[in-house]
Amino acid sequence: MVRIITDSSADLPKEFIDKYNILVVPLTIRLDGREYMESIDITSEEFFRKMFSSNELPKTSQPSPARFADSFKKVKNDEIICLTISSGLSGSYQSALMGKDISGKGVKVFDTLGGSLGHGLQVIKAAELSSQGFSADKIIEKLKEIRDNMNILIMLNTLENIVKGGRLSKFKGSIAKILDIKVLLEGVNGKVVELEKIRGKKAFLKRVLDVIGERKNNFHDTIFGITHTGNLEDAEYLKSQIIERFKPKDVIINYMGATMGTYAGKDGMILSFY
Repeated sequence: MVRIITDSSADLPKEFIDKYNILVVPLTIRLDGREYMESIDITSEEFFRKMFSSNELPKTSQPSPARFADSFKKVKNDEIICLTISSGLSGSYQSALMGKDISGKGVKVFDTLGGSLGHGLQVIKAAELSSQGFSADKIIEKLKEIRDNMNILIMLNTLENIVKGGRLSKFKGSIAKILDIKVLLEGVNGKVVELEKIRGKKAFLKRVLDVIGERKNNFHDTIFGITHTGNLEDAEYLKSQIIERFKPKDVIINYMGATMGTYAGKDGMILSFY
């Protein structure tokens, strides 16, 4: 059986981690002068509460090669696949490759080119295939196909964290707030690009649903992943609309982790499907 390992930025619900015995390697978060290991020393709820009350943006860093190596060494006999957040967003992929060399284990390290559940849905699929007896090579083959078809829509309800991070001037951020401008971003080839700017929340959520409908015709086998930064109400609304309109196989909702949540900001959401 192939053992599946991931870094914590996959934002996986605990039920999937437990069901498939997935090994999660935590990222490090530095916030207000303290360091935390994601999902170990601090929960997502605690993280966002602290972040929203801080004047400074948190800093996240990928697991060290040694931390990856230690995780790989814990697996005795199984083949190992380690899926990481996009190499375009974090150094986790390179760190895992170095950890593989340190451990001396035959690990297959896979760059998901995704973040949050855009990464996590690939982890879940890999674990599912492993439980069905597929070899590591066959799982990687399927993952490449999924990665090529992954849609990752990033919904910014506010630009406050973009301003804090120096990516947008305070003046432009203020104008966006006054005009109630929401920004829809997209993950493309492992990088984040702007898709559209939309005024007002109602029009924003409607446009997201329209974009989903433009991407595919048949959703009966599709699993959607929605992560949020404390905005469960809008996440549940999207879920209900997706179920009503597209009739998918499932819709998973979870908190967003620190890696993507730092940039998504207050009431941000990420919606992923393939």
